[in-house]
Amino acid sequence: MSQTHHTVLIVGGGAAGVSVANTLHRKDSSIDIAIIEPSEKHYYQPGFTIIGGGAYTLKKTTRNEVDLIRSGITWVKEFADSFQPDENSITLKSGESISYDYLVVCPGLQLDWDKISGLKETLGKNGVCSNYSPETVEYTWECIQNTESGNALFTQPPMPIKCAGAPQKIMYLAADRFRKRGTLDKFDIQFCNAGPGLFGVPFFAKALSKVIADYGITTRFGHNLIAIDGENKTATFATTDADGNTQQVDLPFDMIHVTPPQSAPDFIKQSPLANDGGWVDINDKTLQHNKYANIFGLGDAGSTPNAKTAAAVRKQVPVVVDNICNLINAQALVEGYDGYGSCPLTTSLNTVMLAEFSYGGLVTPSFPLLDPRKNRLIWWWGKIAGFPWLYWLWMLKGYRLDIPHKASYAKKFTEEP
Repeated sequence: MSQTHHTVLIVGGGAAGVSVANTLHRKDSSIDIAIIEPSEKHYYQPGFTIIGGGAYTLKKTTRNEVDLIRSGITWVKEFADSFQPDENSITLKSGESISYDYLVVCPGLQLDWDKISGLKETLGKNGVCSNYSPETVEYTWECIQNTESGNALFTQPPMPIKCAGAPQKIMYLAADRFRKRGTLDKFDIQFCNAGPGLFGVPFFAKALSKVIADYGITTRFGHNLIAIDGENKTATFATTDADGNTQQVDLPFDMIHVTPPQSAPDFIKQSPLANDGGWVDINDKTLQHNKYANIFGLGDAGSTPNAKTAAAVRKQVPVVVDNICNLINAQALVEGYDGYGSCPLTTSLNTVMLAEFSYGGLVTPSFPLLDPRKNRLIWWWGKIAGFPWLYWLWMLKGYRLDIPHKASYAKKFTEEP
């Protein structure tokens, strides 16, 4: 079995992995850096919502992985298989072992399609769509275009998932499409959420409830999708009432947008790096592993209780990079991450509510002169143009662009929007 060595080894070449590698290389190009990533394509996943809504294209969200990694960084186009942290090494699926001085673990989330019985067999046909894969996202737009009336279901599984607002973003885009073509009153739109409410931050949940009411959407909380019969257009949910009683409920649909259950990748869950929940066990503020001092984690697979968004990654990357450099130079770590995340909630085809918050649901707007609960055209342009530009040309390229956010800003707003 062959073995190679790198000073910094990064598992995962998504938003977090590429950004860490390029930022670290810009800071010190003498550091030997390698990324383990099997995929040749890189997707701007925040754009998938607006692809499903017919306002963006898959091509705009897609780049070649090789074009994103700075010259001088080694790309290992393989799958990571297991970790041996006591030996400072990992093993690839090919059997090759790679050792390291410092390890960064950021492989993203795993989509657990098979946890919904019948979903794999019917996804992409029979009106069953999902924005959560590049292979299926374009069918969402087909369903919105081709469904003329009836029951339109939008599901959300138990947390955590990528961007907690995404399951309802596509629902609002669909509703606005129906409204613009004059058929909204022909639909019974239902939001079937396994959780107890619209959004985990009450400050924004109250504002979203007005969006729900404006479109006439029915909310079904405590409804977890467990099975789909595509041919018979029936979705089965496990429901739980306020007293904890459970039962199964079948709902008919003409179209259904499915958000699949999500978890850390299996090779993370089975590793010595995972906590009891299967997530990479890291400090909430330094992002250093709680057991192995030369290992860091960030992004969706980390144990930090923040929203799993690209905006969170943008704030986490400098913390990981600076702390690796601090360890190399025998300096103290910085507690630089406060749990910041951002969720641009697409409430129509020309408005977005920019929800920003940190640990504990503390509201932390970056633009304190604007009430963050308001639906605004400027954030729609950010969603379709500005934020992708920042992603491709700043964050992934390793430039630091920090827009300050402060929890104290939220105090200027009253509880009622």
